[in-house]
Amino acid sequence: MTKNRIVLASLEEALALGARLAAVAGPGDVIALSGPLGAGKTSIARGLLAALGLEGEAPSPSFAIVQPYDVPEVRLPVLHVDLYRIEDPDEAEELGLDDARTDSLLLVEWPERLPASAWHDALWLTLAVAADGTRALTARVPAAWEGRWPLT
Repeated sequence: MTKNRIVLASLEEALALGARLAAVAGPGDVIALSGPLGAGKTSIARGLLAALGLEGEAPSPSFAIVQPYDVPEVRLPVLHVDLYRIEDPDEAEELGLDDARTDSLLLVEWPERLPASAWHDALWLTLAVAADGTRALTARVPAAWEGRWPLT
């Protein structure tokens, strides 16, 4: 597993990163988006979904927990998941995320709400907000993503 660190200086850069991820992600993949409220997790997800063909702005799945997107709305099935309101890992089992991985890309915000073993093969992107408002992104790139991660 390798780690990379980059700076996202603007909303446009976060959206562009999402678009680059859309070019290399596919069904069965998990992209874990971690960081505090307002760090840019949903912006990266929105850039990815727009690049997959979603028209209009993707809502944050904070209250729905799982926001599905299916063909033809997007090029491939995507589940945009927000685990912020999950307090016990057992609650997540009811979401059926393991089964969904067989044919969908999972974008998971607040992945740390579940044990790390749930995301052993996920591309893990952690965002931190710097004093100047930029976002520092650290990517943990598992073997399954090496060669596909846009910044390697």
